[in-house]
Formats: sequence, structure tokens, C-alpha cells
Amino acid sequence: MTERDKADGPARDRITIRAATASDWPGIWRFMSEIVAAGETFSWDPGLDEGAARSRWMHSPPARTFAAVDANGAVVGSAEMEQNHEGPGSHIATASFMVDPARHGRGIGRALCAHTLEMARADGFRGMQFNAVAQTNTVAVALWQSLGFEILATIPEGFHHPTAGYVGLHVMYQPFATNPHGGDGRK
Repeated sequence: MTERDKADGPARDRITIRAATASDWPGIWRFMSEIVAAGETFSWDPGLDEGAARSRWMHSPPARTFAAVDANGAVVGSAEMEQNHEGPGSHIATASFMVDPARHGRGIGRALCAHTLEMARADGFRGMQFNAVAQTNTVAVALWQSLGFEILATIPEGFHHPTAGYVGLHVMYQPFATNPHGGDGRK
């Protein structure tokens, strides 16, 4: 597993992205529980308990879970990446991201997405698809677009936001270069 160092201004904002370990879970759950309970960005049940969240997020290979850790060792963000579908659809990756709300706007989400894209390419995927990006999550939509994702479709009223009501749910996609030797691009 490669590590990615990212500096976003002062040394206090340096992060390292690495494979998440079981010992990272309490740090991930600290902000994940807040994000899920808010119901503003993730299409998960806001009442999801810790055990169910952990089994949904902390993957075993070949799927991956990453932790973004600051210079003090605190987990400030996390991402999970896996194949989007099985069988004939297994050549497309998907990923999800959560960043500690106290650390928003410091490039952590961008670094996590860039890292998952790099890992997905290295794993031989032919593209990455985000299945459910709330239309009201404009910061994330703009970030994903700046990293090369396109909105393929918007499901009208596909997401029930706690204050905005029923809003669109985007499906976003980024293709990777195809394998010049044929095949599905997977290793």
C-alpha cells in the first residue's frame, strides 16, 4: 500500500493517507456517526448503529478502506473503495468519502479522492462510479467534477434531505484509459 502525503498550508494540516486498520475505527466512527445522523449527504439510515456502519465501511481485500491521518496521528478523514457490481460489472470501482466536519475545506476530501482514483487504476478498474451524490451537496459535486467526474444522470427527488426536502440524486462517473491489450482492464 502506498502512502500519500498532502500538505494543505501549515504543518498542522499535513495528512498521510494509508490503509485503515482496526485501531483507526474509533477515530472514523467519531465523525462518521455525526455525518450519518445528519442525513444531509449519505443515503444511509441516520439511525445506523456502530456495528452496522463498521461492517459497511471497513473492508477486507480486494476492497479497500483508507484513513487520512494528521501529523498528530488523529484520523481526520476516510474513504472506502470496492467494485461497484459483481460479475460483468466488476470492472468499475465505486468509492465513498467522509471527512471530519471540523476539517472541511482543507483538501482532505480531494486528497482521499485522488488516492482512491490512483488505487483503482492500479487495481485495473476501467472507471469509477459514484451511485448517490445528493444534489444539495454542492461542495462535493464541484470537487468531484474538478477531479474529472461527470454527472451522468440525476434521479429526480432521489434523496430526502432533512431541510431541503426531496432533491435530486446524481450518478457520477469517470472513465479510465482502457487496456490497450484488450480484456476488461482488471489485473
